[in-house]
Amino acid sequence: MTAEQVQALIRAGLPMAEDINLCIDRLDANGALARVPFHNKLVRPGGTLSGPTIMALADAAMYAVILGSLGRVEMAVTSNLNINFLVKPKPVDLLAQARILRLSRRQAVCEVSVYSQGNEEELVAHVTGTYALPL
Repeated sequence: MTAEQVQALIRAGLPMAEDINLCIDRLDANGALARVPFHNKLVRPGGTLSGPTIMALADAAMYAVILGSLGRVEMAVTSNLNINFLVKPKPVDLLAQARILRLSRRQAVCEVSVYSQGNEEELVAHVTGTYALPL
């Protein structure tokens, strides 16, 4: 699947993706790059992007890299997500670079680096997750 196809599939199946304007910018052999454009409606008290926004971006990036690798496996579901929030994101677009660490017949283990646009060297969050794959 292409980045555009994956983005359309996610947005069609998960209305919240439209609410946060989720974008799949790149999908290739190296992984997936997903983005949530900055918007004030995503900011929580204290002036930072909300945790649920960051988690949704990371989860979508993992789903995208799995779809890019395996094709249309819509029933692949998150079975575990671990997130470490590291620094306050800047008030710019938030990016998530996902890659598959291990892929078996029943599950995919992924890693995601989340960072503010223009500041790739400073991670906002580090995420690992496992997806259960349909039989």
